[in-house]
Amino acid sequence: MEATESYLESVKKQFLYYKMLGEKSIDQLEPQQLFVSVNEDTNSIATIIKHISGNMLSRWTDFLTSDGEKEWRNRDAEFENDLQSKEEVLDVWNKGWDCFLGALNGLNPEQLSDIIYIRNEGHTVIEAINRQLAHYPYHVGQIVFYAKQLKNGDWDSLSIPKNKSGNYNAEKFAKEKEIKNFTDDELKRLK
Repeated sequence: MEATESYLESVKKQFLYYKMLGEKSIDQLEPQQLFVSVNEDTNSIATIIKHISGNMLSRWTDFLTSDGEKEWRNRDAEFENDLQSKEEVLDVWNKGWDCFLGALNGLNPEQLSDIIYIRNEGHTVIEAINRQLAHYPYHVGQIVFYAKQLKNGDWDSLSIPKNKSGNYNAEKFAKEKEIKNFTDDELKRLK
């Protein structure tokens, strides 16, 4: 497999992994908990999702031919909590992810060195993907952290459970060495 093809396969799996972490966190909460904000300087999970989705729609709609900061995007409005239900939150979440993953799945390895623009700053497609590989997991981490606090007990671990590292490692080292993406097993485990 060519390096650029391997890169695309790897980042697709990583983004799907982080999408699933967000969804598994949301699933553990009561609907009203998605709208909790502890003070004026924090965002609720619903607001974080609205921001991620807004970013995805702006960055990845016609991203090869238009600037990633679309004229129609109102970034400041992404931080106004006007969503009213869990269904609305999930619709916004899915709309953003569908746009982003559709763009990613539509790429050919030869396009990874193409130049695209975000706020008039040129990036290769690889740089734009990497930029989001830092940005989206940053916000998914906020969602997971906040969800764990809101759940306040009975949390279904999304990674290696507390005090289970030895078991996890024993299971991993009991298998033959193989080359694969770390998300392969994690995506199966979390489904």
